[in-house]
Amino acid sequence: MTGYASAQAAGTAESPDAEGRTAPTRRLGLEIRSVNSRFLDLAFRLPDELRALEPALRTLLTQSVRRGKVEVRATLESTEAAAVPAPTPQLLQRLNAAQDTIRSWLPQATPLSVADVLRLCGTQGPASEDWGPTALSLAEQALAALLKARAQEGARLATMLKGHLEQLRALAQQAGPLVPRLVDQQRQRFMERWQEAMGLTEGASPSPVAAQERALSEATAFAIRIDVAEEITRLQSHLDEIERLLKKGGDIGKRLDFLIQELHREANTMGSKSAALELTRISVDMKVLIEQMREQVQNIE
Repeated sequence: MTGYASAQAAGTAESPDAEGRTAPTRRLGLEIRSVNSRFLDLAFRLPDELRALEPALRTLLTQSVRRGKVEVRATLESTEAAAVPAPTPQLLQRLNAAQDTIRSWLPQATPLSVADVLRLCGTQGPASEDWGPTALSLAEQALAALLKARAQEGARLATMLKGHLEQLRALAQQAGPLVPRLVDQQRQRFMERWQEAMGLTEGASPSPVAAQERALSEATAFAIRIDVAEEITRLQSHLDEIERLLKKGGDIGKRLDFLIQELHREANTMGSKSAALELTRISVDMKVLIEQMREQVQNIE
């Protein structure tokens, strides 16, 4: 299922801004995106400072997510106060003295530019922070929000699937009475053909009793060939099981996958046994609904 969640936190290290006020030097942002997939596929986009956290993040996600292509992206950004460092006079004096010493030995050396000075001043700040605990805390917050979003989508999918289940039940009810009607029609056709055949053969024709028995035998064989009662019974059983799983909830995605395959098999068998255009139409409508369910079921955990 699809979902998106994000969380942010400021670091503990602070630096003075232009007005002398202190503010966090860096901010950590973490995003978790999830799109539909039959299997669990995790991808991490982490800065170098957080590379070591990938195993812990992977463990955290696999404990709660079973399906989906999930991407975890973390960014470390400098805050406005730390975007342009404010070098102290003492630091500038040291840089100037270092430059004079270097140029006394290397007269051709290029003088320091403002960008060089700001870059060097930025590297003199406090040591890098340990973002591990903060990142894991943000990941837990974002994961909770993601699971909530996925649960909301799952509820919408369950409502859609229940609507399709009702439509399939209605189609199955339409198909049930068709078979006896077709058998009666075919029996009548057989009787008419045998009576016509007896009229053409005149005296050499078989007895009416034998002709009737033969017609009934042919009609019975035809009824066996087109009987879909067993398929309808199994289809209704699968529908009941899907409805039970939707009410139960939890980790039901793979079970639903299997049941959808069985529904398609029964609908396909009904189509292959069809002896009337109406039954063929019902089979096609069933397969369309089942295919729509299949696309959505693959997204459910």
